[in-house]
Amino acid sequence: MQFLKKNLLFLLGAISLLLGSIGIFLPVMPTVPFFLLSSACFSCASPKVHALLMKNHYFATYVNNYRHQTGIPAHVKKRSIGLLWASLLLSMVLASHTIATIVLLLVGIGVTWHLLSLKTC
Repeated sequence: MQFLKKNLLFLLGAISLLLGSIGIFLPVMPTVPFFLLSSACFSCASPKVHALLMKNHYFATYVNNYRHQTGIPAHVKKRSIGLLWASLLLSMVLASHTIATIVLLLVGIGVTWHLLSLKTC
C-alpha cells in the first residue's frame, strides 16, 4: 500500500510540475499552485526529487517566495499581465462573439486585479 501511495504522489507531483511549467507561458493557467503541489507531493514521495526541485533556481523561487510571503518580482508581474492581455485580446479577435469577449474581459480584469494585489518583492 505504501508503494502505491508513493507512486501516486510521485505521478501527481510530476503532472503538477508539468502543468506549472506550462503555466509559465500561458497566463490564464496558474503556476505557483502547481509548483506548491509538486513540492508537497515530492516531499512525501521522493525526498531526492524534492531536494532537486528545491535546488532548481527557477522552480524553487516560486515555492520559496510563496512560503516566505516575500511576493512576486515586478518583472514577473509585468510579463504576466502583458502575456495575459495579449492572449486574451487574440482570443477575443478569434472568437468574435460578444459574450465571449465579455467573459474574457472579466477574466482579464479579475486576474490582473489578483496579480496587482499580490505583494511585490
